[in-house]
Amino acid sequence: MSDFVSDFWNLYVIVIVVGSILACALLLYMQGKATFTPGKTMGHVWDETLEEYNNPMPKWWSWLFVITVIFAFVYLALYPGLGNFKGVLGWTSVGQHKVEVDKMDATVKPLYDKYMAMDLKAVAGDKTAMEMGKRLYLTYCMQCHGADARGAKGFPNLTDSDWLYGGEGDQVKQTIAEGRMGVMPPHAQLGADTIKDLANFVRSLAGLPNDSVRSAKGKEAFASAGCLGCHGPDGKGMQAIGAPNLTDKVWLYGSSEATIVETITNGRQNKMPAWKSFLGDAKVHLLSAYVLSLGQGAK
Repeated sequence: MSDFVSDFWNLYVIVIVVGSILACALLLYMQGKATFTPGKTMGHVWDETLEEYNNPMPKWWSWLFVITVIFAFVYLALYPGLGNFKGVLGWTSVGQHKVEVDKMDATVKPLYDKYMAMDLKAVAGDKTAMEMGKRLYLTYCMQCHGADARGAKGFPNLTDSDWLYGGEGDQVKQTIAEGRMGVMPPHAQLGADTIKDLANFVRSLAGLPNDSVRSAKGKEAFASAGCLGCHGPDGKGMQAIGAPNLTDKVWLYGSSEATIVETITNGRQNKMPAWKSFLGDAKVHLLSAYVLSLGQGAK
């Protein structure tokens, strides 16, 4: 309601809600005053013999409606429901959520404090901690990295030993806490022929089948086009900026010639969101230990 600058919608909601309840109350009152003739029908006939008697509702049923109307007015007096009126109790869903979160935090805080005081590798070796970490992972991480943490196209596999930004505990924790922004700039200006040469050279670095003639030309282009500025002269990448190693068998978007051509031509941009402000230090610490336990970093 804060998006509206006038009180019209506030009054509109109040009128609709109160009017509807009063209309129900009026209908109940009129029904209570109505007279009924025992045995008299409504005059409708179905299937030749089926008729509807004009009988009053059972008293217990009528009183249920009366109680509902009374309950509605009491509820609207205590809780939000009438436009901007917050209710006598001042209850809000946000406030209720905060109370429940604070209560849960107070319950688990000693446990989180215990793990915060431990080294990440020590936490990764704690069975209870890993059960908690797994639940955190399945809640916040599996949507991108998968339930088995093996990732998908554009989303890294967390179970191997290949780390774009480093697999040490502090590096993994920084990635989860602060997020990462990976950018591979487009190089369409090089032309389709040169890009195809580069793609073949890149495949040769990883030991994949390639056109040797194009690969030789691509090696020259790799240096002249500035590729080694990020991936290094040996193609092994640079973890400081998240540039991938081109000499292994790990490919974030695929290793086919067509896919590599697409990557060089159009570039790639990917983002790992920062979780520190949402999860807090303790959960990030626990989640980092769990991620380490999935791959080589836990060793």
